[in-house]
Amino acid sequence: MTNSFTIRVPATSANIGPGFDVVGLSLSLYLTLTVTTGETSTLPVITYSGEGADEVPLDPYRNLMTRVALYVLRCNGHRAFPPAISIHCHNQIPFGRGLGSSGAAVIAGVLLGDSLGKLNLSRERMLDYALMVERHPDNVTAALVGGFVGSYLRELDPQATEAAQVPLSEVLPEYPPDAGENWGLSPPVPPLGIGHYVRFKWNSSIKAVAIIPRFELSTAKARAVLPESYSRKDLVFNMQRLAVLTTALGQTPPDPELIFEAMKDRVHQPYRKTLIPGLPAVTSLITPASHPGLLGICLSGAGPTILALATHNFDSIAGKIQEIFQQEQIEVDWKILEVAGGSTVDS
Repeated sequence: MTNSFTIRVPATSANIGPGFDVVGLSLSLYLTLTVTTGETSTLPVITYSGEGADEVPLDPYRNLMTRVALYVLRCNGHRAFPPAISIHCHNQIPFGRGLGSSGAAVIAGVLLGDSLGKLNLSRERMLDYALMVERHPDNVTAALVGGFVGSYLRELDPQATEAAQVPLSEVLPEYPPDAGENWGLSPPVPPLGIGHYVRFKWNSSIKAVAIIPRFELSTAKARAVLPESYSRKDLVFNMQRLAVLTTALGQTPPDPELIFEAMKDRVHQPYRKTLIPGLPAVTSLITPASHPGLLGICLSGAGPTILALATHNFDSIAGKIQEIFQQEQIEVDWKILEVAGGSTVDS
């Protein structure tokens, strides 16, 4: 007898406007897992289609999603995957483009571990597990709960702080080729309440136009260009705009002049412009005045994807951004995306 269930996790855009490492947005591209019991293999059999299908490891001890699932299982008294599991992943989220592909895989793994172990973890506890793997809360929180989300890492007591900051190599060790269920049996259990979040209101008329350049940009490389410290002036600039933006995007009707200014940033976009030719022109030349319907433009996550929030005139906005990138000899794809709900598990 076979049983199956489906896990669906949305893409995300982090660092919305001035909200570096603070706010995230879930978007209507999905990583979908179809999990079936009834196979004969001891280890999960993984198949993959869609974005990244030719580069994702299918060994369950190397695949990020199943490694996270095994971490969750082992923290809750299950030493191994249940036998006879087949997992087909269909992925719509481009890799290395600033749309939360790794965060989606982490959340999918947490949900997979919870489902396989019949753990019935709360959303808050699931977030603890995700934050042990992905130390920045904006992407994984938006992927888990959906919508327009603000999040932070709590200040924990010294013992919990130490538990939450163990090296990633201890949380998700690199399994050797001969790894089995007796290897790596005692992973560090996350403390309770590592992160907190709140969902902001979102005006449903606002869509996200994602302009996706055809090159990858690693988060590590994008972080490496950021300074170690900032001026008070630049920090105040971002905090003022973030305070406005989190309310402005939920108002009816949305105010283009207010939102466009509130989506400006001085913490990460100015430093990443050298990695993304065309970014300065996109953020300065395309405005609500030149393109009615536009509300604001920002880098999606660490980039290189550009996110334009708008209520209409999507084709014209996307076409102009595409034209600017083409002047830099960069080809792009673009999609009109809805703000998505959170992750789901369906029988």
